[in-house]
Amino acid sequence: MHLDVQDLRNFYYRSMLGRAAQKSLRTQMLNIWPEAKGQTVVGYGFAAPLLRPYLEDARRVIALMPGPQGVMPWPANEPNVSVLIEETRWPIETGHVDKLVVLHGLETSQHPFDLLEECWRVLGPGGKVLLIVPNRAGVWARRDGTPFGYGRPYSVGQLEAELRRHQFVPERHMGALYQLPSGKRIWMKSGPMFERIGVHMPAMVAGGAVMVEATKQVYPPKGTVARQRRAISVLEGLGTPVVEPT
Repeated sequence: MHLDVQDLRNFYYRSMLGRAAQKSLRTQMLNIWPEAKGQTVVGYGFAAPLLRPYLEDARRVIALMPGPQGVMPWPANEPNVSVLIEETRWPIETGHVDKLVVLHGLETSQHPFDLLEECWRVLGPGGKVLLIVPNRAGVWARRDGTPFGYGRPYSVGQLEAELRRHQFVPERHMGALYQLPSGKRIWMKSGPMFERIGVHMPAMVAGGAVMVEATKQVYPPKGTVARQRRAISVLEGLGTPVVEPT
């Protein structure tokens, strides 16, 4: 079930914990994708808080928000680039996206298989997707006071396996959200320290969010790879009967 856009907006833009989470996620994303000059960048779910660094140099930036979640105008005080869409039918031509960020989209989707198929469709050859989901082993997934406490959390291995099923090649993974999911003053003050320490720890253990970058694979053409089947005889493996002397 998708979260409501008002709740997401209030968390990321009107709470100290949400702003800290936005900074943690954006910092890690920019470590992977420092620029997108002349490219088409798309965010799905509630990825708008992460897309602002690309507004100036990217050829086009689009924030796709699914119908069950709702939509908000974005960015503030600038021409709107957010669009309300059907979850698995995006108004984007096939192969036109260079970079795709999915935040609060996969783990809450009722149709994750079709959603990943749509991600594959809109990306161009060699296009890259960055999936950000709650870490199954993290503290954030166990607290329902933030958006990361809803939906299906993933481990790195589970997410990479799903990507391979849809003909993506996982390139690298990292974690984010190392501070505790609490808005209490003492934990907010120590948040930056946790973030500095956390980046040196395994993502599957420490981070509240898992981030996996993957590349669209176009060869062999999708749908042409079939699992090889081999007929097995009912008696295969049985030895020749031995007749004991009477």
